[in-house]
Amino acid sequence: QVQLVESGGGLVRPGGSLRLSCAASGMILSIYTVAWYRQAPGKQREWVATLTSSGSTTYADSVKGRFTISRDNAKNTAYLQMNSLKPEDTGVYYCNLKRIGESYWGQGAQVTVSS
Repeated sequence: QVQLVESGGGLVRPGGSLRLSCAASGMILSIYTVAWYRQAPGKQREWVATLTSSGSTTYADSVKGRFTISRDNAKNTAYLQMNSLKPEDTGVYYCNLKRIGESYWGQGAQVTVSS
């Protein structure tokens, strides 16, 4: 049974950092493209970052230079390191694993950036 479990969300002050985790079970994470998305209140879900199975990364302009996507194959876990957080980074963050014919989503992790 394929399952993605996210953790690491929370409340942080502007300028602070958080690291989100996406632990995969029932699959080998390293063969999938990993992506993070977020959804702010009242807004559509937006793409944040992608890590391909070959190791290439891309980021939305709004997070470039502040966020880092990575994975630990031994732990079968993907991460999103978020630094220099801003109030506009507030939202529910979702991890997504996909390859041709397959797409899996985590349950979401709330990130709130507020003073």
